[in-house]
Amino acid sequence: MPELSWPRGKTLAFSIVTNVEEGSEMSVARGDKKPEPVDELGVALGMPIRNYGNESNYYYGITTGGPRILKLLRERGMVSTFTAAAQALEAAPDLTAEIVADGHEVCSHGWRWTHTFNLDEEAERITIRRAADSIEKTCGVRPSGWLSRYLHTDNTRRLLVEEGFDYHMDDYSRDVPFWERPEGADRSLLCVPYALDTNDMKMWIAPALSPDDWLDYAKKSFDWMRAEAADEGPRMMSVGLHLRIVGRPGRIGALRDLLDYVAGHDDVWIARRSEIAARFAECCPEGGP
Repeated sequence: MPELSWPRGKTLAFSIVTNVEEGSEMSVARGDKKPEPVDELGVALGMPIRNYGNESNYYYGITTGGPRILKLLRERGMVSTFTAAAQALEAAPDLTAEIVADGHEVCSHGWRWTHTFNLDEEAERITIRRAADSIEKTCGVRPSGWLSRYLHTDNTRRLLVEEGFDYHMDDYSRDVPFWERPEGADRSLLCVPYALDTNDMKMWIAPALSPDDWLDYAKKSFDWMRAEAADEGPRMMSVGLHLRIVGRPGRIGALRDLLDYVAGHDDVWIARRSEIAARFAECCPEGGP
């Protein structure tokens, strides 16, 4: 059986996933029937009215939170996979240029940050292709990975294969990548699992959760996975970030402290998800574990 290993003898792959959704969320101005909920305040308006305040709350991620996160990553020489809604990148060319210039990977998070579970096959194919075409135009490279907004259809993974994607992130079931053959597809698709428990979204939907709580949980997860990887074989840890969440001044320090903590361990490979996918495919070709 093929044996997985990370480069240079590292035992834990650490994946920083930075979501870019701002400017593509639900809004009456973009033809939606209602605005995006204001999660930090627990406010949801189920009516066709523009929520200008919430639109500006999201826009903070583009103007301030995003540049703050990018600066932190740049100062520490760390790379991230930016899972981006294509429309958000189109609307923020300066931020997009900075992401690309700093050498980060851009992974498709759909055309917009909206649910697609109710789309028929042709409509879903169109939105997957539209997102990839757009990201290739704005970033210069076609995305090789995909992340849905929570829910997807029975067709999604087969469509990703047909549209040329190498991996997807719509799974939370393991601590290492794995192959799966979507029904009806002519090849397998690599799954590079994501994680919700170490995601900064927890501070958005439960604002009482302090940055220190999030940091403590992430560090405990990191310590456990390092020890397990050294003992039982390679592991991968994901940390999910959002421009409008951890990019806030009261939270960014927790991210700084986490990155510095991770950097203090020489058995850790900080990698883009495309690199993790490529390494896994090299060690464990399609049809492996």
